[in-house]
Amino acid sequence: MTTSGVVNMYLSTMKMSYNSFRTHLALVACLFITGISLHAQQPGSDNQLVQFSGLILDGTNADLLPVPFATIAVKDKGRGTYADFNGFFSMVVEKGDVITFTSIGYRQVSFQIPDTLEDNRLPIVQLMTRDTFNLPETVVFPWPSKEHFKIEFLAMDVTSDMQRRALENLAQENLERGRQDLAYDGRESASYYLRQQSNAFYHIGQQPPMNIFNPLSWAKFFEAWKRGDFKKK
Repeated sequence: MTTSGVVNMYLSTMKMSYNSFRTHLALVACLFITGISLHAQQPGSDNQLVQFSGLILDGTNADLLPVPFATIAVKDKGRGTYADFNGFFSMVVEKGDVITFTSIGYRQVSFQIPDTLEDNRLPIVQLMTRDTFNLPETVVFPWPSKEHFKIEFLAMDVTSDMQRRALENLAQENLERGRQDLAYDGRESASYYLRQQSNAFYHIGQQPPMNIFNPLSWAKFFEAWKRGDFKKK
């Protein structure tokens, strides 16, 4: 059987004629070509994207030191990036975007990507100048010596309400409750872990001793018994 005969048999099985098959094939090809042309005509296609990269330097003086970890943002689009420790950055933007450079202690700088840019890459060196912040004035009046501090401290007018709160904060039950609820800090956690490891390494390779076989523990027990520590009070 020839190839055309096999095709006609297949098409007859699928209840399609050869002309109908060619019509459907041509329609699919037209739709595919139309989709490609529409995608190429979209305004946000790849020809609008630009690889924007560069260095951010401190232009306050002639040293031109890098500005580390500066923030680079695309205005009104809610996205951006930040520079590394050496002031280098790289990001993808669109032509016409307005880029803002910000960093603590520096004035904000804006830069617009040219609309007429023909290349898809744009390297720059962005200079930033330091900004001066005026903090409110703070005046410190220290006591000349410990004796003056003692005099001022004893002359302090402590109200009954302040004294009551101080006694409540220093009560033993409140301090004990605080010790139970308060978690270990880093130094205490490290010390506890090292003590546990030291105890485990001390008896490594053998069973840890039991106090029931320790003569010193028995001696302490008999001494406590003689003193009457176990009597009911």
